Amino acid sequence: MVDPLAAEARRLRTVELLSAREIRRRLGIGGDRLSALLADVPPPEWTKRPNAKDELRARAVALREGGRSVPEIAAELGVAKSTAYRWVRHLPLDRDPEAEALRRTHAQRMSEARWARHRTTRDAAEAHEHDRAAREAGPLSARDLLIVGAAIYWCEGTKSKPWRRDDRVVVINSDVRLLGIFLRFLESCGIDRSVPSYRLSIHESADVDAATRWWQATLGLPADRFRRPTLKRHQPKTIRRNTGDDYRGCLIVDVPRSRQLYWRIEGVIAALDGAGAEGVGSTVGETLG
Repeated sequence: MVDPLAAEARRLRTVELLSAREIRRRLGIGGDRLSALLADVPPPEWTKRPNAKDELRARAVALREGGRSVPEIAAELGVAKSTAYRWVRHLPLDRDPEAEALRRTHAQRMSEARWARHRTTRDAAEAHEHDRAAREAGPLSARDLLIVGAAIYWCEGTKSKPWRRDDRVVVINSDVRLLGIFLRFLESCGIDRSVPSYRLSIHESADVDAATRWWQATLGLPADRFRRPTLKRHQPKTIRRNTGDDYRGCLIVDVPRSRQLYWRIEGVIAALDGAGAEGVGSTVGETLG
């Protein structure tokens, strides 16, 4: 048996082409009931609301086909980058290489022009602070060098463990200035640069021989004191920033027969920490005295 209400609703929809609101008003029923009656009946074309962004979407596609990037399209149309990307992600960007190179060059020039004044001011302020700090520090006394050298070692050197005593001075770092200060500390303790052994820890993809020569020349280290380098395995998936000609690995400085020096460093660190207790405290007093 045909439901009279359903038949009338269908007639109003298909023959009179009424909207849902008009049909509900005519039949006196609610929206859910009407939706059930007209589940398989499409609305008339005139009731379909036009998409306000259809025109923008078409313009986005046209811009993309003209070689414009997603950020450029978003700025041109005044929409979010995510929206612009969603509209044109099916269109790969195929730009003219020459035009792209000119665009990059122009962008770099504009960026340089914007930041030139700021960079000049920043560089001047940086140089001023460097000069002021250098004047404040002044030349290092023997006591200053003792404290600085001990602090460098305690930050970068190997340490004895309660379960494994290894009172030997071994330090590793990639900063040539820091290692230069530490070598001066060793010299102040009576250990010449020809006494320690040296070894590079460096990636296997680097120029090991060139890096070794650089460390020797920069720090004045004897070539015959260099041991076989430790090569780190290259991992292609790892994104490394320390590459190129400026990458020279880390230098390991190993001081032989350095137990007493290690104890001395421990004493200085204990004094800086304010320990001043039994054993170490008395040693520190003699060291800094």
